[in-house]
Amino acid sequence: MNLPKTEDLLKAGCHFGHQPAKTHPKMRPFIFGTRKGIQIIDLDKTREQLEKATNYITDLVAKGGTILFVSTKPQVKDFMIENAKKVDMPFITKRWIGGLFTNHRNVSKSIRKLKNLEKKVNSKDIEKYTKKEQVMMRKEMEKLDGLVGGLKNMRGLPDAIFVIDAKNDKTAIVEADKKNIPIIAVCDTNNKPNLVDYVIPANDDAIQSINIMLDTITKAIEEGKKEQKKSFKAVDKK
Repeated sequence: MNLPKTEDLLKAGCHFGHQPAKTHPKMRPFIFGTRKGIQIIDLDKTREQLEKATNYITDLVAKGGTILFVSTKPQVKDFMIENAKKVDMPFITKRWIGGLFTNHRNVSKSIRKLKNLEKKVNSKDIEKYTKKEQVMMRKEMEKLDGLVGGLKNMRGLPDAIFVIDAKNDKTAIVEADKKNIPIIAVCDTNNKPNLVDYVIPANDDAIQSINIMLDTITKAIEEGKKEQKKSFKAVDKK
């Protein structure tokens, strides 16, 4: 696939890191230098890492794999949901659900409960309940939707996770590592990338930087889905 050009990454502010004092030692190989007290990320290395990550993602999706989008940063929510839905992938944007990977049965119960509530609320069955009961049901449905609504179509554990900020959502990374789920993550200069399988060094605070990363990962998934369709057609012909 076509990766964003270095100039595009530059315009999006992907190169801005943090102050040297906040730099994690494992991120030093991805740093070009320091300007005006700020670490500058080497965008050539960002493109190299993006290429590795997108190749992996496309191949995984072509084989039918599922990738869970994760970011609990408020400024990321809308664009992440938009991109995840575009490629029919699960997502988490409100807060990480403890035990999502290590105790998936409990989360599955919440998902089933949400689906049942949606069925009642969106059908004539809701009329059987009092107005007070209807309000309570809708409130519970909204609460559950915020927590597990993005996981409704996820069957079992995902084949990989994509995280926007490795530091902010470290709990998700730790859980994924425990279950041997591959981790793709955008890592700023202050992130600890030890558990990340595919490190994408980039600014994880600037909206434009986040958007270009999300857009690139989404396109890699779309490419994988196209390859998957080609495979199905080839099998049908046989």
